[in-house]
Amino acid sequence: MSATATDLYDLPQEHKDFRDTIRQMVRERIAPRAAEIDAKAEYPWDVRELLAEHDILALPFDTEYGGTGTGTLMLQVAVEEIAKACASSALILMINELGTLPIQRAGSDGLKQRFLPRCASGEWSPAFCLSEPEAGSDPGAMRTHAVRDGDEWVINGSKNWITNAGIADFYVVFAVTNREDRRISAFVVEKDTPGFSIGKLEHKLGIKGSPTGSPVFEDVRVPHENLIGDEGKGLSIALGTLERTRLGAAAQAVGISQGATDYANDYAKERIAFGNPINRLQGIQFKLADMETRTAAARQLLYCACAAADRSEPGLGKLTSMAKLFASDTAMAVTLEAIQVLGGYGYVTEYPVERMMRDAKITQIYEGTNEIQRVVIARAMANG
Repeated sequence: MSATATDLYDLPQEHKDFRDTIRQMVRERIAPRAAEIDAKAEYPWDVRELLAEHDILALPFDTEYGGTGTGTLMLQVAVEEIAKACASSALILMINELGTLPIQRAGSDGLKQRFLPRCASGEWSPAFCLSEPEAGSDPGAMRTHAVRDGDEWVINGSKNWITNAGIADFYVVFAVTNREDRRISAFVVEKDTPGFSIGKLEHKLGIKGSPTGSPVFEDVRVPHENLIGDEGKGLSIALGTLERTRLGAAAQAVGISQGATDYANDYAKERIAFGNPINRLQGIQFKLADMETRTAAARQLLYCACAAADRSEPGLGKLTSMAKLFASDTAMAVTLEAIQVLGGYGYVTEYPVERMMRDAKITQIYEGTNEIQRVVIARAMANG
């Protein structure tokens, strides 16, 4: 029997209602803040509180931990809706998944009970510490290390490019625990642990409302119960996490693309040139048509990948990599075209499309660069 569209993915009516509620909230509460968040490069605590009040930060979690239990597709639909207006605000929800998924998938019951409910409520926010100055796409080059000392682990090293640095209440930290075999383990480090500090914060092209920085670990001691999963299994925990959370980057990219397309389309209806709205000019029409089509295609690939994740289908890595790759490349292309549609107005900060372009760029880089996504896809093809 052939599959129908609804077999591939579908949102139940209650999820569609939730999406519509999020869409209205974004339009009324988050969109008016987006330009200021970018201009001041300040973490939007008010937006985080708003997302918590509406149970949006509960989307990544099962009901037993205070979550909605609604799965990956609903989570990424929410990311998409927020990112239409403000990519920095969408990242608050994205990091709530990224920073807790290692605990959800591999953590002990004690770790789950300690950390997940507080993140679902929005009281706490996490961070995911994998990348280092010399270990970005290659985690095997990691230098941060942890040594067992009785019932504790002593962590030394530093991380880089860490979202939520200085904001997070706890950090999921990956460190080498067996130098001979280059085995990596994962730990929870709470923000007030002695020896833990935040080095510099980065000055970035985009997503300026989300701090990115360099946590430092100087003889940081954590109890053995803060080990996530089995000793030496940290790399598989990290890669298994990223296999799913790169859907967040894809959803963010789709949202940015749609936000830019909608703005450019509305502008083209009102802007008069040569006596008529510019949306009557075929050169503009073709740009808008391509923008809308590419965004729709990215969304379909994203939703199919999300549904596959919800069903825990085999071969998920290839599909999530394709979604992230295509959606982020689309976001970059679409936002550049949106600037072109607006002309000189697209280049100034009074209009949002230049911010959308700056925000789009990071979606091609984080959660695994697009070059790495192509490697993942090609390897899956070779082994298929």
